[in-house]
Amino acid sequence: MSERCYKCFKAVQSCLCSYTKEIDPGIKFVLLMHPKEAKKQRTGTGYIPKISIKGTEIIVGLDFSKDARLQQLLNDPQYYPVMMYPGEEAWTAKKEGFKETVGNRTLLVIILDATWFCSRKMIEHNPFLLDLPRVSFYGTYESIFTFKHEPRPEYISTVESCYYFIKELQSAGMVDSAIEPEPMINAFKKMIVDQLTAENERVMGIRPGIHDYDSKYKKIKAIPDFKIIKYE
Repeated sequence: MSERCYKCFKAVQSCLCSYTKEIDPGIKFVLLMHPKEAKKQRTGTGYIPKISIKGTEIIVGLDFSKDARLQQLLNDPQYYPVMMYPGEEAWTAKKEGFKETVGNRTLLVIILDATWFCSRKMIEHNPFLLDLPRVSFYGTYESIFTFKHEPRPEYISTVESCYYFIKELQSAGMVDSAIEPEPMINAFKKMIVDQLTAENERVMGIRPGIHDYDSKYKKIKAIPDFKIIKYE
């Protein structure tokens, strides 16, 4: 097994830490990560906001109803806890009254970090999460995650969810406009390029397959021409 960076949890040769910078948007993100997602070092994106957004926490599990850390955060009066989940009643950065409702409290944004199938299972095990006020986006976005196919084009990755939510809150004056969340998307782009390069090398026989499902990849994939910055 490859030696791993224990900040971004990627193989050391694919470490993403130097491709992002930590920002402090004044929001606390808590990623509830399904155990299967925690094992997806190749395609999981949850560790990028963890290394990019100050105070972000990851809690791995399936049933969070008795998780001591999550319950501590939900009951801390300094936070206004919300669940990132679509719905007609969901707050958005443009919805009247949202800024006033949050007031001087810090937004505590709960995000399910899992596949869409596993996310539904997590909700079944944690119905209390849907009792929290919900937040969603006023804009429509498409993922740049070409390596992975989502059920619908508007389904976006965890890192993109954090990024677009911060950008929308900036537009509403709820996050300092001087905060620059772009570095975490830079790290995401680097991850995509690394994944596609490795997959193409497996198809060409340059790199050995390490998983049973590697054999299903038969075609060379186009690699996006992203501009990627190394900060360190």
